[in-house]
Amino acid sequence: MINANSRVFRWSVAMRRLLLAAVMFGAASGAQAADMPDFLRGSLPASSAPTRNWDGWYAGGQVGYSWTNTDYGKTVVSMTNDLFRNTTLEDPTSQLTLLGRANGRSPGFGGFVGRNYQYGDIVLGVEANYNYFSSLGTSTAATLGPIQVAEPGLILPPGATAADGVTLNGNAALQVKDEMTFRGRAGWATGDFLPYMFGGLAVGRMDVTRTVSSSVTRTINFADGSSTSFPLPQFALTTTDGRSNNFVAGWTAGLGMEYMLWGNVFLRGEWEYVQFMSIKNTSVTQNSVHAGIGYKF
Repeated sequence: MINANSRVFRWSVAMRRLLLAAVMFGAASGAQAADMPDFLRGSLPASSAPTRNWDGWYAGGQVGYSWTNTDYGKTVVSMTNDLFRNTTLEDPTSQLTLLGRANGRSPGFGGFVGRNYQYGDIVLGVEANYNYFSSLGTSTAATLGPIQVAEPGLILPPGATAADGVTLNGNAALQVKDEMTFRGRAGWATGDFLPYMFGGLAVGRMDVTRTVSSSVTRTINFADGSSTSFPLPQFALTTTDGRSNNFVAGWTAGLGMEYMLWGNVFLRGEWEYVQFMSIKNTSVTQNSVHAGIGYKF
């Protein structure tokens, strides 16, 4: 009985020591875990860069570079229609493409002002944007012909045919002086960054000139194989047309990124596309890149 009691006593002491050791180990482990970084405890650390407040008015300045593509394909059509009105040459010459496309490029500078409305991470806004260009113009010149146009209505000897050889000379030029865009914006605020997209109305101020001259030579081919040619002086004509400081409407769209530098000062970079309506049968498309700095009030 004494031996049995002794074994029970020793077993009880051992269990108390094991339990005490386990409690001490658990306490030490908990203290060490409390000192460990968050990501070692199975969770990501909190962000050290909270999302900026973009809400409010802002303004700034910018520099940029622009490329235009000007389509002169139909520029002189209305002018040749006037030259050959009510003749058999009016319709055929209206189908001709005398002038082609031309590309221009120029640096520019300007400014912007707008208002942001922030809803959590979503930023919506409106903005007015102005750019002035030093030399954003294109020009082109070409000669076409002689294009042979049959003249079936003439009174000719039996077996004879007639055709008019039409030659056209033309030139045109267009310059975009400056432009203003009125945009709606939508962006996503993340940390110090605000990527955004925009679209809206564009208005450009342009100068455009165009000139076309014509000459016509009539050729009569006789049945015996001979022919005779002579100019038609009534079609030896030149006409010029131009307009300055025209306001031309269009639309704009693009993408951009803003970065809050310090305080309320931010940097901006963006790409913009503009499509203008036709002026004097001439259409212009434009691509631009801008870099700017602004302040949010």
